[in-house]
Amino acid sequence: MVTRRHLFTGMAALASAAVGKSALAALPEIVSSTATATRTPLMPPSGRPYRPVATLNGWTLPWRLRNGVKEFHLAAEPVVREIAPGMKANLWGYNGQSPGPTIEVVEGDRVCLFVTNRLAEATSIHWHGQRLPNGMDGVSGLNQPSIKPGQTFVYEFRAERAGTFMYHPHANETTQMAMGMMGSWVTHPADPRAMAVDRDYVLLLNAYDIDPGSFTPRVSTMLDFNLWTFNSRAFPGVDPMVARQGERVRIRIGNLTMTNHPIHLHGHEFEVAGTGGGWIAPSARWPEVTADIAVGQMRAIEFTASAPGDWAFHCHKSHHTMNAMGHRVPTMIGVDQSDLEHKIAALVPNYMSAGDMRNMGQPMPLPDNTLPMMGGAGPYGSIEMGGMFTVVKIRPDLTSGDYRDPGWYRPPRNSVAYLWTGEHPPISAR
Repeated sequence: MVTRRHLFTGMAALASAAVGKSALAALPEIVSSTATATRTPLMPPSGRPYRPVATLNGWTLPWRLRNGVKEFHLAAEPVVREIAPGMKANLWGYNGQSPGPTIEVVEGDRVCLFVTNRLAEATSIHWHGQRLPNGMDGVSGLNQPSIKPGQTFVYEFRAERAGTFMYHPHANETTQMAMGMMGSWVTHPADPRAMAVDRDYVLLLNAYDIDPGSFTPRVSTMLDFNLWTFNSRAFPGVDPMVARQGERVRIRIGNLTMTNHPIHLHGHEFEVAGTGGGWIAPSARWPEVTADIAVGQMRAIEFTASAPGDWAFHCHKSHHTMNAMGHRVPTMIGVDQSDLEHKIAALVPNYMSAGDMRNMGQPMPLPDNTLPMMGGAGPYGSIEMGGMFTVVKIRPDLTSGDYRDPGWYRPPRNSVAYLWTGEHPPISAR
């Protein structure tokens, strides 16, 4: 039986034996969730105070405070994640979801993390960006033996600095990360008044290659991904981020894809306030409307939600705001296919010519479990976006602490672009 004394007899002594039912009584409960909606931030039930984060389309992992140590329990396991309504994927993750739940602690906290392997292969877990003892860094073969199926390992260290971090495997990571094994970690400042904001969001950028009609990612893909996601959700399945007009908003973004992402916010300029290396002094921050986030990097951006409305928030690589992309579709702009299309349609019902850009916004038959390339419904018609896209919804009458979707913005009269019905100006030759 694994006792508490055995668990804490030294940071180098990882509990590598399989844990039986009797031993599990000494461990924190494995809390799981398969819900896809953004949870209301988890207020700390014990320990030092902090303002919690809201995980986009996710949640925060509860802990057990024992003898002054915050104890967490992560379970690496196969999960089913709804990418968006109409499509689910067979992924790997933690505690029922991909990404796994966010871990929140306070600077200086002693933490103990139990990691149980419910996969059919060995794994490990790396605490990306953290200062910690070498034996707790989580690289299989270098810092520790791998966690075999059925085993539970223990990681113990002190959260030494405030910031935004990630966790992910360092064992067969080309497969395990391609299958969605990752999560966010937030260490709050010891002084809850430091760098205070009114709303604090966190999300991870991840990508998958899932053939239309199938459920499981292709793990050998290096470049041609077809699903680009915020926290393993693709638009129109991504929840909005909401704020009350005048509130100070922070968005923490981590990139665990295989390329960079220029993340762009409409209607507001923001400050780049933090990186994976720590917080940026106010005097050294720089204003932006687009922040490029490279592979393995974290960025925290902050802005004042000054303008009411529904403001787009997305990656500015156009192919990353589309779903189920085909990388070998020919460009047929300027090619008249109408005669050929008419003849084929007589033989093949619902036929639509491939590569004809006129058809991109039209509904067309899709294989089961496949998302259309773009087309979330907006107040004025189809929002021709997918993938890494969502909306920041700012309202003057939103209650502080209310994270519910307020619906579409109702703009003041005479403030929406409109169709010109008058005469057109003459075209002069030069």
